[in-house]
Amino acid sequence: MFTRIAGRYDLMNSLMTGGRHHAWRRLVAATVAGAPAGLALDLATGTGDLALAVRAAAPGRTVIGADFSEAMLRHARVKLRARGERGVPLLAADALALPFADHTFACVTSAFLLRNLADLGAGLEEMRRVTLPGGLVAALEITRPGVPGWDAAFGLYFNRLVPLIGAALAGDRAAYTYLPQSVERFVTPRQLAQMMEKVGLRDVGYRRLALGTIAVHVGTA
Repeated sequence: MFTRIAGRYDLMNSLMTGGRHHAWRRLVAATVAGAPAGLALDLATGTGDLALAVRAAAPGRTVIGADFSEAMLRHARVKLRARGERGVPLLAADALALPFADHTFACVTSAFLLRNLADLGAGLEEMRRVTLPGGLVAALEITRPGVPGWDAAFGLYFNRLVPLIGAALAGDRAAYTYLPQSVERFVTPRQLAQMMEKVGLRDVGYRRLALGTIAVHVGTA
């Protein structure tokens, strides 16, 4: 599915969020900029936007972008070449079985990954495993606002309008029907924070953005 939509992924993200997804990524990047010296890992890097934001927030840090969709990585490589960016190596990897040793990275980030994992707990455990002690794990996710009235309005937009936009512009209604369904099934921000603590992350906190429809979680390994 992600291979099918790779060519329109950036366009759809901008349309669905009014371009705000870049600001959310910059916030995540600023959050992990104070991580200890060392490598950064951006999981489900897609076309590389969060990896680039992390790199911009800490120019001396090499950021490895990993994704299991080769098509996404091809688009990321084109973007990196166009910007002359050499500090973001890319590779194909499974977030549930990362090809890295324990304590490899000073920080691990992800944007819109977690609700797509077949085993959320295992994915969080892998993120903690590859992060060095004192390093940071940060995740950006869509969430239901949980506010009466606004929650229904958001659900109407996300469940009815987004699939129509996906069909018209990405030629893939199924993918953009899956998107709101994955949000409906996903844990609440509080539950996600509890799961992060359960795998051994400390000082876990989260911040809600965009009228409660976006959550940024951060924990210390």
